[in-house]
Amino acid sequence: MADLPSYYFRVRENGALVFRVDTENRQRRIEMEQIAIVNLNRNEIKPQGDETLSDTDLAEIRRWMGQRKALLAMRDIDDIHRAVDYLNTTTQWVQSKATDDQLEEITDDLLLAMHDLRSVLVRKKADRVMKS
Repeated sequence: MADLPSYYFRVRENGALVFRVDTENRQRRIEMEQIAIVNLNRNEIKPQGDETLSDTDLAEIRRWMGQRKALLAMRDIDDIHRAVDYLNTTTQWVQSKATDDQLEEITDDLLLAMHDLRSVLVRKKADRVMKS
């Protein structure tokens, strides 16, 4: 059997369930025992039931937490870059393809969302300028 990792993280909103993976049993079956719950928002590791986490368990969970936070941060900024691209393609669509009925359907929602975004961006920019 291929070498499996010692831990499995079942990702869920705000964290993961942590399982210890065991293949060293009589049947050579993969067994997974839940050992902890991770909450990334609160930076918490809660042992499951009466489980006592070893230093190795905690180190591996903390390593995963750091990697997961970095991945989520990377995805956040990638989503924003995609939003900028989408705004550009939306502008092109409005200018070249949109019908009057389509524009009537989306104009107010788009204008309000863009006004809200612009207001927040201008305020945040002013805050950064004032700090420097």
